[in-house]
Amino acid sequence: MATAQQSSTPTVRPGVPPLRAAEGTTFLWRKLHSLLGIIPIGAFLIEHLLSNFEALKGPAAYGEQVRFLNSLPLVRVLEWVFIFLPILYHGLYGVYIWLRGKSNIVYYPWAGNWLYTAQRYTGLIAILYIGQHVVRQRFMGVSLPEHPMAAFAKVQQELANPWMLAVYIIAMIAICWHFAYGIWLFAAKWGITPGVTARKRFGYVCVALGLALAVMGLASIWAFVGGQYPNAASF
Repeated sequence: MATAQQSSTPTVRPGVPPLRAAEGTTFLWRKLHSLLGIIPIGAFLIEHLLSNFEALKGPAAYGEQVRFLNSLPLVRVLEWVFIFLPILYHGLYGVYIWLRGKSNIVYYPWAGNWLYTAQRYTGLIAILYIGQHVVRQRFMGVSLPEHPMAAFAKVQQELANPWMLAVYIIAMIAICWHFAYGIWLFAAKWGITPGVTARKRFGYVCVALGLALAVMGLASIWAFVGGQYPNAASF
């Protein structure tokens, strides 16, 4: 007697649909993370380096720059909306992306994997440094918004500690690397540099920008520790 043959096709149960471009909230959160790294965080980094570059002109010029920044209209609102909150989101979501990703530099030691890993570690250095820097310079000791002319001396006293000087130097290099490579990633992900040739050429631009920013930052650090203004504390 013939029997009906059962189908060998397995039953597919409903699951989580794959993430596709322009679908799901993860795509939007990643796009926001990428965008904030350029605007406003990247713009603030350039402004901050330019402001610190005034230290090369001496305590008076540096103090006047701090005074000018703190005299901007709604400066506290601007700080939170365009600096603190974007940096907090970019940093924490960057750590979240890192924990969910894999670099595979042991099994696939290609340039892309090394760059991926370097971007994650420099980002971690950046968020830790920025956190302590904001707390120590903004909320501890002399209040710079009320006493801007004490800004040079406050930074100089902090950098008198060799360990803190090393932290500043390492963080400066890491942050400039992170931003420069972040610009390259932004251009690639947002379709600004389509194709291998365009990305390679833009890579040279990003390297030059990163080196220029790092030199500016290190020169600013030298202004505080180089010995040209040893009596800044009494200025």
